[in-house]
Amino acid sequence: MTLRALVARSSSHGSSFLPLLAGLIGLAWLTLWIWATSPYARYLDHGQWAEIGIAASICAAIPGGSIVVPLLLYMAGWLLMSAAMMLPTTMPLIQIFDRLTAARSDRRRLGMLVMVGYLGAWSVFGGAVYVLDWLLHELARASSWLTVNGWIVGAAVLATAGLFQFSRLKYHCLDKCRAPLGFVMQHWRGAAHGRHALLLGVHHGLYCVGCCWAIMLLLFVVGAGSVGWMLALGAVMAVEKNMPWGRKLSQPLGFALLVWAAFILLQQAPAAIL
Repeated sequence: MTLRALVARSSSHGSSFLPLLAGLIGLAWLTLWIWATSPYARYLDHGQWAEIGIAASICAAIPGGSIVVPLLLYMAGWLLMSAAMMLPTTMPLIQIFDRLTAARSDRRRLGMLVMVGYLGAWSVFGGAVYVLDWLLHELARASSWLTVNGWIVGAAVLATAGLFQFSRLKYHCLDKCRAPLGFVMQHWRGAAHGRHALLLGVHHGLYCVGCCWAIMLLLFVVGAGSVGWMLALGAVMAVEKNMPWGRKLSQPLGFALLVWAAFILLQQAPAAIL
């Protein structure tokens, strides 16, 4: 029996994993909302964690705290944002995988391994973003001009995200994300189920990063601690990946981001030159 036929036959089985996944996504959003409205909301942003509040005390108390504590806080926030924003966009693939493994007693474990692999790919990307953000902060400390004209970083991120919406890589990765059944058929193997479930999640996560990394970077422009912007950007990525007409959204979005970047440049550049 082919994988496609097996998935179709399994569609009548009740799923206990998908409600669990929906609950995890809801819990991630609830945690982000509570965090964002608490006195510790500043730790959700990408500012100077090591220099403020309780984090500063912890940093001073443990060896290497000025590096370790900010990184842990950042990765915790990034993992929450990835779970809240990106897991909903991959629901079609997880649903297909859940149907495929419906007759297995370890279906929940396999489904969790897919999610762990998926979020692992986004965590690696988040670590790379943290390094980039740290380098930018160090550069700003060394350059008074960049400190005064920090807007140029935001304009550059907007322009980069806009241009990426027109790239071949964007559409190659987007097409992979928009064909979950074909993706499962390509990457799911019959042996070593746990390892292959994890690798399926990693592969899907890498394509998802390739498709959506530029949009995720916009959080550093509009505010990483803004739950409203997280919802908006998460909705955009979900539409791009899952709606029948979602692919047509990419270029208009890219054009809008380029216009936004140009507006900031025209507004701020004359003052910077003077």
